[in-house]
Amino acid sequence: MSKVDVIMPQMGESIAEGTLTRWLKNVGDAVERDEDLFEISTDKVDADIPSPAAGVLAEVLVQDGETVEIDTVVARIETDATVATPAAPSGPPADPPAADPPTDARAVAPAGSPAAPATVPTGPQAAATPVSPGPGVDGSRASRDERLRTRSTPLVRKIAAEHGVDIREVPGTGTSGRVTRDDILAFIATGGPEAAPAPVAAPAAVPPPVPASDVKAPEPALPDTAAPGPAAPGTLRIPIHGATLDVRLGSVPIRERDRVEEMSRVRLRTMEHMLMSKRVSAHVTSVIEVDFERIVQLRRSLKSRFADQGVKLTYGPFIYRAVIEALGEYPILNSSVDGSRIVYHGNINLGIAVAINDGRELIVPVLKDADQLSLLGLAQRSNELAEKARGRALDFDDIQGGTFTITNVGVFGNLFGTPIINQPQVAILGTGVIEKRPVVVQDGLGNDVIAIRNRAYFGLSYDHRVVDGAMAAFFLNRVQEYLEGFPDDSA
Repeated sequence: MSKVDVIMPQMGESIAEGTLTRWLKNVGDAVERDEDLFEISTDKVDADIPSPAAGVLAEVLVQDGETVEIDTVVARIETDATVATPAAPSGPPADPPAADPPTDARAVAPAGSPAAPATVPTGPQAAATPVSPGPGVDGSRASRDERLRTRSTPLVRKIAAEHGVDIREVPGTGTSGRVTRDDILAFIATGGPEAAPAPVAAPAAVPPPVPASDVKAPEPALPDTAAPGPAAPGTLRIPIHGATLDVRLGSVPIRERDRVEEMSRVRLRTMEHMLMSKRVSAHVTSVIEVDFERIVQLRRSLKSRFADQGVKLTYGPFIYRAVIEALGEYPILNSSVDGSRIVYHGNINLGIAVAINDGRELIVPVLKDADQLSLLGLAQRSNELAEKARGRALDFDDIQGGTFTITNVGVFGNLFGTPIINQPQVAILGTGVIEKRPVVVQDGLGNDVIAIRNRAYFGLSYDHRVVDGAMAAFFLNRVQEYLEGFPDDSA
């Protein structure tokens, strides 16, 4: 029998775990490749996860409502099996099972444990093995909607516990009324009927101020080849691409008016991902200034036509089109590093960074096959992805497979940024604010004059392992050239 592992996917770069909210198939059911197999929820995305292969669902290792780390095996599919029908017993009928059967052996071994999860028998032996009711079974089990109401993400449960809030009393806006982070925060902010005041930490829990002379630098990263032991008391262990970084806690003096709070899980995972990217890639940033006068005029003339088709036209699609053109000419910027190999991607899949939760978090939906879309198509599809991101309605496929990322720091009024590369990509473009500036230009007679022009700075961070400064400059120059002379037939 050939079996394929089904794993908990990573739903975004800063996400390290997910909650399996519901199985859509039972053990023994036939499944097709890409058929929805189970539902998951994270702090950023709720999604249906497709089956990686066709066959029969042979084992379920993670139950409804359990939260596990990414890459955890949650089930196994037999690819050369057929749907099994249990044989009728030849002896006297067995006693009916109790109303509340014992839990089956499908528990998940802790991460890193040598013990493998017990296998759920299939075929004739399955009839003699008591198994918990599968998804969709009624009776003493709560309905799906009732289960989802209380099975929120770890972050939501932590916030509720800290403020003494019963999640069942919080109005939810997620799937089947599921409570999201925004729901619990809004409930607490409005002083919900049963919300208790946040517990106050005992004064003894706050470490005493540490003199500046005693402050030590963070411990260096352990060698990649060394198996790290347990973290020393009073340290935070950060995993970074095969190694670890131990940071000593209590090294910052805490004074009377200071406030101390723990990082959220999302913030911790973002920290790990960013540190990993800085460790893996040799970051360099180049900046160029682009004249947007042509784009401003073109957008003004096209806005009404796009609006008639229900599409809001921003500056974004023009920038996407220029980046697509430049990536086609300089494909090294649309690649990834695999050890000592460079993988040149055949598709141009643009990651479009979107700020959510009032800018407190970031998610990067992916504009697939962007080079196949017109300006209207780029505007329409990017608007759809942004709306789905803000509404936490992104699908699993919406955040996978990016080959180049664009982040707009200009939307917050910043001139330009030096963004960190979104691994495993090799470059990311940060676009600055478009604003009017006095510049020197030539008039019709070739004389230098001062004029008011719409301008913007673009900052390109790239991986110097494979992208040299000259190639990055050529890429930026092509983006600039395309935007400043944007062709009419591209609109």
